[in-house]
Amino acid sequence: MKSEKTTETREDPAKRWYQDACGTALALEFVGERWALLVIRELMLGPRRFSDLRADLAGISANVLTQRLDGLERSGVVQRRRLPPPAAVQVYELTAWGREAEPIFQAMGRWALRSPRHDPTLPLSPVSAMLSLRTMIRADREPLTMTLQFRFPGSTFTGRLSPTDLGIERGDAAAADVVFETDPTTFVGLVYGKRPFEPAEADGRLRLEGDRTLAQRFIDCFALPPKLPAPAD
Repeated sequence: MKSEKTTETREDPAKRWYQDACGTALALEFVGERWALLVIRELMLGPRRFSDLRADLAGISANVLTQRLDGLERSGVVQRRRLPPPAAVQVYELTAWGREAEPIFQAMGRWALRSPRHDPTLPLSPVSAMLSLRTMIRADREPLTMTLQFRFPGSTFTGRLSPTDLGIERGDAAAADVVFETDPTTFVGLVYGKRPFEPAEADGRLRLEGDRTLAQRFIDCFALPPKLPAPAD
């Protein structure tokens, strides 16, 4: 008698591979593939072109990115649309349900950054740097209100800090109290490493405009979670 082959493959979008009613298992069916969560991360602050996504996800191939976008679209997390003229290009964006995933990223980020294996010298995307601000903002921070501009190579964001929230969106602000023009790695070194502005300005990695005192008070609003002790050998 021939045995029946019952193994279900992850490549078949019509089949589930966990066979588990747990909500976490269902979530992993939607976003458990390698790169899927990072694709969602890169769309968290607005629509992106395929080429922009690939440029900011170092190491992903065009084929894998296509597969992940197709899978996320089938799951209802991502949708595609064509921008009106004069742009007239296709972009990918999160659905309203997809955008609800931001607290998941924040919880995962705060949890994982406690690991002594975190390497802050590794590259990160502009979106990742911006989302980290919304994740690592201190609950006991000084209550401030200001508008900020963040200019990275190829990406510009506007931040609006209030005593209760930090909103971040793509694009230029009509007016800003502080402007950071730098690269993502230098920026997170300033924010989380509490490095002084002057050395980065001197070697051309930072251009700071606006109220310098306010800029420093903004930096002081953020902190990484405490590290766990390194495991014993």
